[in-house]
Amino acid sequence: MAKESGLGWTACTVDNAAGAAKDIKRDVTNLDWSTPMNTAVVTGLDQLAEERLGLLMDFSGTLNTAFNPAADRGHAVLATGDLRVTRTLLLTVSAQILSNEVLFTDCKYTRSANGEFTGQHPFVLQSGIVPTWTT
Repeated sequence: MAKESGLGWTACTVDNAAGAAKDIKRDVTNLDWSTPMNTAVVTGLDQLAEERLGLLMDFSGTLNTAFNPAADRGHAVLATGDLRVTRTLLLTVSAQILSNEVLFTDCKYTRSANGEFTGQHPFVLQSGIVPTWTT
């Protein structure tokens, strides 16, 4: 299996507040996400090491953007409208697709001392569906 970089990202699509998918990959400068699983410790008195059960999965992360106020670009998609609206976030790299229903929980902008104007847009899983990569 070939190893690859994260260059040449195929898609970073987010629904706008009206539910229309918009590819905003040109405005996303970097992103992170994780798919943690909760665990329960169920160690019996007769054991000398931890025993755990896998519980609920989650999905959360942050899209970091350059400020772009043009129609259907990063600011219009991520910062306008009701943040309580469920959005589909579709990430595609090298034909591997991760799609989840999410809530964007904040829209934070930073203007740094050197003049950069960037946005941070954290998201969390909304749907209750386990995050799964597909091809």
